[in-house]
Amino acid sequence: MKTRITELFGIEHPIIQGGMHFVGFAEMAAAVSQAGGLGIITALTQGSPENLAREIARCRQMTGKPFGVNLTFLPALTPPDYPGYIEAIVDGGVKIVETAGNNPQQWLPMLKEAGIKVIHKCTSVRHSLKAESIGCDAVSVDGFECGGHPGEDDVPNFILLPRAAEELEIPFVASGGMADGRSLVAALALGAEGMNMGTRFMATKEAPIHDNVKQALVAASELDTRLIMRPLRNTERVLKNAAVERLIAKEKELGAKITFKDIVAEVGGVYPRIMKQGEMDAGAWSCGMVAGLIHDIPTVKELIDRIMREAEEIIASRLTRMAKAA
Repeated sequence: MKTRITELFGIEHPIIQGGMHFVGFAEMAAAVSQAGGLGIITALTQGSPENLAREIARCRQMTGKPFGVNLTFLPALTPPDYPGYIEAIVDGGVKIVETAGNNPQQWLPMLKEAGIKVIHKCTSVRHSLKAESIGCDAVSVDGFECGGHPGEDDVPNFILLPRAAEELEIPFVASGGMADGRSLVAALALGAEGMNMGTRFMATKEAPIHDNVKQALVAASELDTRLIMRPLRNTERVLKNAAVERLIAKEKELGAKITFKDIVAEVGGVYPRIMKQGEMDAGAWSCGMVAGLIHDIPTVKELIDRIMREAEEIIASRLTRMAKAA
């Protein structure tokens, strides 16, 4: 399947594995790229530019196909060594970067000078247009369904994607609620040039996370996510668990008075305990509503091949049959 995204990134299938904290290691990225999609290493998960350089080199040993690096720009009193991370990306020969979080404008010159293509994660049309105006090559449009941070506008993809298609000139992919061939065909019909999957890729054999996490995704329904940190205007969609219920109770009790310090036990530094050790109630972790569409734990190649097979069947058979009937 050829789209503007496959052409831009030199990949076989219009499927991207987005950056995910303590999931985006070389094993994950290489498996997706090797299967024809675009795998992404998560830079900040590595902890330092030196570790990122080693992870890029490790991924390069696993696949000769294109892969990218996610670089999330976070507000912090002591910010990460972003110049160091970018240097590791450039020196590692990576040609695709997924940016997220704050406006990446100040870092774009360093990336562009190295011939790197940039796709920025956005949760609204206005942010997508801003990304286009500062020189991003593509955007990932994240609807309200997505795991992680869906923004504060609460616009689902059936509205957000066609609105993005009306306004943008650069290509974009759909993120949030993407799981299978139906998702891909729907995203293409609404104007996207491909899709970005996070939660769905966590439930694969190659995902370097504890099996407890994968089994939780299979067991979950579309009703099992919760929105937290809304009072802090840092909304995150997570899978419900005991820690999340405690956090929500604090939000109800404290209301507008709540601060990050009040919930740090539920959200601060919990990912290693969950993703590596399988402590499912250790804290809140990002999960999309798409969990309701996850019923198995295939290999990445099996998943991508199935998605493309389903998509082609829907386009060539079901939709064509309906069009002919008309």
